[in-house]
Amino acid sequence: MGIKKLDSDVEFIKALSEILRENDLTEIEVSRDYGESDSIDVRVAREIQAAPVVAAPVAAAPVAATAPVAAAIPAAAQPEDPAQHAGAVTSPMVGTVYLAAEPGAAPFVSVGDKVAEGQTLLIIEAMKTMNQIPSPQAGTVKRILVDDAAAAEFGTPLMIIE
Repeated sequence: MGIKKLDSDVEFIKALSEILRENDLTEIEVSRDYGESDSIDVRVAREIQAAPVVAAPVAAAPVAATAPVAAAIPAAAQPEDPAQHAGAVTSPMVGTVYLAAEPGAAPFVSVGDKVAEGQTLLIIEAMKTMNQIPSPQAGTVKRILVDDAAAAEFGTPLMIIE
């Protein structure tokens, strides 16, 4: 690989980074072919802090099933940010969340279900690969914080297990 080509690739990556920032994107992936056996694959990504405001409206539906328990706990005792909850399961990657193995199938877990450590909670599709997300601990699913087919960033709270 020549120095001129390397400099060109560095400029290309810098340009992608600019596009990422200017358009408020989280990632860009590009393949560039130079010939039959010469190419470069580039993925530029940045981490975005998940705003707790986004998670609150999504969690409203599952909380209805546990409303008497939630109402009995003073508002000050409930964690403001689900990601800060001790039983929070967060997304290990950027992708699309699926609560069931396929459309129309029963979800892996529901609010109130008892789960074992290592049990599949949901799937995150990233780069056309289905990644099973296991439970980090045994316990009961208290809240599901995402909708089926919702986008998730790295660190997004997905559910609460106590």
